Amino acid sequence: MLYFQNDYHAGCHAEILRRLDRFSQRDFPGYGQDELCGKAADTIRRLCGREDLAVHFLVGGTQTNLTVIAAALRPYQAVTAAQSGHIHVHETGAVEATGHKVLALPSRDGKVTAAQVEQLMESHQSQEDPAHEVQPKMVYISYPTELGTLYTRQELEALHRVCRQYGLYLFLDGARLGYGLTAKDCDVNLQDLARMCDVFYIGGTKVGAMFGEAVVIANPELAGDFRYMIKRQGGMLAKGWLLGLQFEALLEDGLYFRIAQKANDQADRIRKTLEDGAVPMLVPGSTNQIFPILSDSALKALSQKVLYTDMGPADETHRAIRLCTSWSTGDEAVEELCRLLEAAKK
Repeated sequence: MLYFQNDYHAGCHAEILRRLDRFSQRDFPGYGQDELCGKAADTIRRLCGREDLAVHFLVGGTQTNLTVIAAALRPYQAVTAAQSGHIHVHETGAVEATGHKVLALPSRDGKVTAAQVEQLMESHQSQEDPAHEVQPKMVYISYPTELGTLYTRQELEALHRVCRQYGLYLFLDGARLGYGLTAKDCDVNLQDLARMCDVFYIGGTKVGAMFGEAVVIANPELAGDFRYMIKRQGGMLAKGWLLGLQFEALLEDGLYFRIAQKANDQADRIRKTLEDGAVPMLVPGSTNQIFPILSDSALKALSQKVLYTDMGPADETHRAIRLCTSWSTGDEAVEELCRLLEAAKK
């Protein structure tokens, strides 16, 4: 089978394995209080262009999302997200289990707009007694979105402004951040995110690491007691040095961005095959996620040899699917998939 279902099916980049072999017999302090985590955090601060950032390492995306949101919000406060947002549709109520409601906003492209946030806040504040509703306090977005789309710098600036206007935190889920920042349509960088977001994270699990996400806190209001919440939520890894080692390996010389760029390039090869075959897309994109709409008969043949994600019916005889490349996707797999897609179209 060809694995195009997700971007975390392979283990990790070989450079991480080499470092694990080199450091596996060393002794380190526990819970992320080690030199490897310290070096990785310093590297992230350098890349973001700010020495005042708080950096913490957690194991996975859902754990990171619920920990950040639980740490930022009071019991009566809520987070808003696109209706397709990961915290709303793909985390089994993990955020709600911390006591915080997710307010879902309609979206056709996976994005939340500044106008939607402003409308939400105006509606809340215009109530005769707003205290009868949860108080919106955080805006959750992801980069790329669940549909592979990207916020422009202008869109992020607008969200940043409206969040400042209404006293909201802006939280960016970067589980696939590498693929977003290296996409040809991207016009933002890490320094922009550190300036506009109160908190964001650099995803490792889906971009070459065995596991791990690096939380970057720019707003000092959220930084002070964050380690308490990591521990309370069960997210403090005893062998924390394993996280620091991986992020230092990925980030110190740009490996993270090189392997993400490779995944995007591989996705572009698949897109061209689909475009040449006049296959429509659920949404356009330039990251490692591709969303073609194929006939049921084509998918019946394709599913015998390819693992993909079913996105649901497009009409009575067609379905949208997601094909996802990763840092480990090789040329042979792409060539075979393209051949199968060409054959399925005939």
